[in-house]
Amino acid sequence: MHPYPYRYANVGYMYDPLVYRYPLLPPMTWPEAAQVSDMSVGYEHLQRLTFVLVHGSWADASFWHPIAGQLRRTGHTVYTPDLPGHGSDPNKNVSHERIVDSLTEYITSRHLKDIVLAAHSFGGTVIQKVAERIPDRLKRLVFMNAFVLGDGQSLADQFPSQALALFEQLRQSSKDDTITLPFPLFRENFANLASLQLAEQLYRSTTPEPAAPAFTKLDLKKFYSLQTPKSYLYLTEDNVLPQTDQHSFHPLMSNRLGLHRLIKMPGDHMTTPNTDARRVAWKLYEAGRD
Repeated sequence: MHPYPYRYANVGYMYDPLVYRYPLLPPMTWPEAAQVSDMSVGYEHLQRLTFVLVHGSWADASFWHPIAGQLRRTGHTVYTPDLPGHGSDPNKNVSHERIVDSLTEYITSRHLKDIVLAAHSFGGTVIQKVAERIPDRLKRLVFMNAFVLGDGQSLADQFPSQALALFEQLRQSSKDDTITLPFPLFRENFANLASLQLAEQLYRSTTPEPAAPAFTKLDLKKFYSLQTPKSYLYLTEDNVLPQTDQHSFHPLMSNRLGLHRLIKMPGDHMTTPNTDARRVAWKLYEAGRD
């Protein structure tokens, strides 16, 4: 059997809707198809999933809106909660535990089960603790360029000393224990693939980040005893952490998960989820499916 419009899987052949869009064209490789297609093609063949998407620092639920829209178009159910201290919440005096409480209550009050709980950036530390509380409600955890802390660590512990010193200085200079990103840092490390105009637009959507949660050391012994399946989605041009073995999303953060599914795509921390939402949505699906 020719692999177009099917691609070979370990068990037989599996229909892949993004590959089969233009039957009169020569076969495309999977990466090529992902670039030119959208997720609505052949969506009836996709596994239906329920996603809860958790945003990171200096962001709110709107970070996920372009991606959530793509997922919903293909029949998935998607929830995008705002974490306390973010979005329209004026109270920046929040703890890491308060954020975990809120997300846990968000999931349980809606009676959500069999969910793909996915997080970006700081949100990774939140879903680590939420997973400890409601493992029976989870289908899989997905970390998208997200922090995965070791037991007893804080998010702040993950940064090189120079970056940590800057964040501590910004925290001390604030009047409400928050950290406001300087634009040069945002532009070079968070939106390095954006044009200057787009980087400025994205920067205007950021808000001061509550500092305390990032400096809270977490007991994660229970997390590391869980058998919940895990995936790591790595956008390869992300500069928020140096791309070294000592400080990196991959391989450092990803390898802390132990057995996990690794998915990669080109992209940076804040630009790509906005400008390439279709592909990010597909990669989230690849990370979350059976």
